[in-house]
Amino acid sequence: MTVDTWLLAAAGTHLDGAVAAARTLGGRVTVVAVGPRTLAEAAAAAAPDEVRWVETPDGEPAEAWAAAVGAEVGAAAPRVVLSPTDPASRALLAAAAVPLGAALVSRVLALRAEDDALVVDRVSLGGAVVETLAVSGPLAAVLDDSDDAAPAAPPAPVTAWTPAAAPAAVQVKREPAPGAAAGVRDAARVVSVGRGLRSKDDLAVVEPLLAALGAELGCSMPVADDLGWVPKERYVGRSGQHIAPRLYLALGISGMPQHMEGVRDAKVVAAVNSDPAAPIFRTADYGVVGDLYEVVPALVRALGAPPA
Repeated sequence: MTVDTWLLAAAGTHLDGAVAAARTLGGRVTVVAVGPRTLAEAAAAAAPDEVRWVETPDGEPAEAWAAAVGAEVGAAAPRVVLSPTDPASRALLAAAAVPLGAALVSRVLALRAEDDALVVDRVSLGGAVVETLAVSGPLAAVLDDSDDAAPAAPPAPVTAWTPAAAPAAVQVKREPAPGAAAGVRDAARVVSVGRGLRSKDDLAVVEPLLAALGAELGCSMPVADDLGWVPKERYVGRSGQHIAPRLYLALGISGMPQHMEGVRDAKVVAAVNSDPAAPIFRTADYGVVGDLYEVVPALVRALGAPPA
């Protein structure tokens, strides 16, 4: 089975990987690029079969075109619609998923057609596992970012395209994220907790260490999204905060690539984990194999501060 795919893009990053993922389904690949001409050219360079370019005037966000583009895509009725991870592209995807009645799946690593089903591999549990799902109907998928090289193929033709419906009136207001206001993004020292922490109440174990280091509290995605123990604006990772502290100390965090991307600019990365095979030890500058409930109080004592 071959499947035609539409890729909805409002940003020019990771398009090579997105088109490569669409190519695995064997059908025609159409990119709808909503933004400036440079975006359409970046999409064309990824070598899909065609690029439909919706030009946006200066200051007009791509999200203003979400309903109009979604209606056009719904009328075309592709089996698969994809987007990169940036927020504007995801808004376009969501608007297209509604008229298609598509299953919406995020953090997709790969997809393929098997008999009459679409099969996707997606990241789950903060990168700890890869989950495989089978979809019998239309699929709308947010692709995990991939840095695949552009194919050795000529650019696709670009056609200016104006959907039948007019763009919505959208006002854009930009302000610092709460995480930045709280200091996570600009902190010199950040201590993050992961699933090695047993309960929300046990954040009290970490508080003396934060005080002793003058550090901000961060966390891995599951602690914020799945458990809700720490505000989401403090989640560090690929789709969360990207930080560059002088010291990043990870407590009970396995260190999957999605998390480590958020701290790749940190000057020093240190880790405490009870699992000697935890991936974080492959990239950390310093590591302690041990129980954070024993190591953290010892660190506090070594820093001259009384434990809680």
